[in-house]
Amino acid sequence: MRYVYLILLCLLGYSLYAQEPAIKTEQDTTATRTEKKQNPFNTGFYPLGFFDFDLRYLIKYNNYEGIRLGVGGVTNDRLSERFKIGGYFARGFKDQDIKFGIGGSLRLSDPHNTWLNLYYNDDINEIGSFSYLTDARVYSVFEPRLVNVTQFYKHRSWQTNIQHEFTPKILSEVRFSRSRIDQIENYQFVTDEQIYTNYELAEVTASIRISPKQNFFTTKDGRIEYFDGFPKISAQITQGVKGITKSDFNYTKLGLKLDYYIKRTDLSSTNILLEGSYATGDIPLTHLFHAYPNSPTKDEILQRFSVAGRRSFETMYFGEFFSDKLATLQVKHSLRRFNFGSRFQPELVFITRHALGTLEKPEEHLGITFNTLDEIYSESGFELNKLLFGFGLSFSYRYGFYHLPKFEDNISFKFTFYLKL
Repeated sequence: MRYVYLILLCLLGYSLYAQEPAIKTEQDTTATRTEKKQNPFNTGFYPLGFFDFDLRYLIKYNNYEGIRLGVGGVTNDRLSERFKIGGYFARGFKDQDIKFGIGGSLRLSDPHNTWLNLYYNDDINEIGSFSYLTDARVYSVFEPRLVNVTQFYKHRSWQTNIQHEFTPKILSEVRFSRSRIDQIENYQFVTDEQIYTNYELAEVTASIRISPKQNFFTTKDGRIEYFDGFPKISAQITQGVKGITKSDFNYTKLGLKLDYYIKRTDLSSTNILLEGSYATGDIPLTHLFHAYPNSPTKDEILQRFSVAGRRSFETMYFGEFFSDKLATLQVKHSLRRFNFGSRFQPELVFITRHALGTLEKPEEHLGITFNTLDEIYSESGFELNKLLFGFGLSFSYRYGFYHLPKFEDNISFKFTFYLKL
């Protein structure tokens, strides 16, 4: 019954909106949301007078909050073309806690779409997640794996940033943030003979995204990619600075991502995603890296039946691995869609994923049990998508060095959901 409920919840979420990762609300800025919106089901915004309601906040689900209901949005050009005010308010039914964010934006330059933003968030985030600031500037679909996420931390963050477009295909962003981190998990970080449960962080982040062959459906809602001309290259550097606003740690984080797509005349295609992450210094586990695992920690295959992600490792269990240096390679090869009629055209996709990482000082992290990816992690499988109302099936198998002794523990069997609105 639980899985039927999750399927219905995903269907409702997709039918209402598309979204960035559900807990990444601190990256939603008000700068790119302007003027009267197009189709709300395509943009994720419903205009009402001078205010655009953000449909992404309406309903979400994860294992910590349970059902999360909220409301949010941003002012549009009917109020002003020079500044914007926006925010959101949400509550989880399981944790019974309030989350909210509020911010404003000021346009500094029209030709290069330059905005200065200031915003505050009191919310939760996934432990070990890493995202590029500029990825939040491009409209993206819902990431299904967030339904399964189990490990979070609380943060209260002040952030100010400048967004700038050198050209429509080169996006950049610089951000300064100050955060108070409180633990949800029983986690402690040990460094310099001190034990930290809660801590303060001050970060300076610079991010750039280059899409030399990218085409966009250009609305003033932001940028919606209507043709994935590849490659896409994203790079980001974050410097944690100790002592600023009483922050506790010095560290450096680097990320580099290459997303390459090959489309053939026979209507088959291949997508290659290569990503590397590097961190050095005193960094707590909350801000290190994982490889986007998506396997619930259940014993039986059917107990782990849930929704497959877009870029996640389907056989890797949540909280199983963390790294300060991580490289991942994912390859998807899609065959030409089968034509069984105008309403039934399923798609077969072969997938292989690999990860390699290290963690220099695992003994600094107490309270959470995990392993390191010192050897190559491998899984392969396939998806049979769009069988009925956007639903399909996914199968993956874990093999190689991290193959588990119990055969069924290496298997992932889930449903997929791709809905074109």
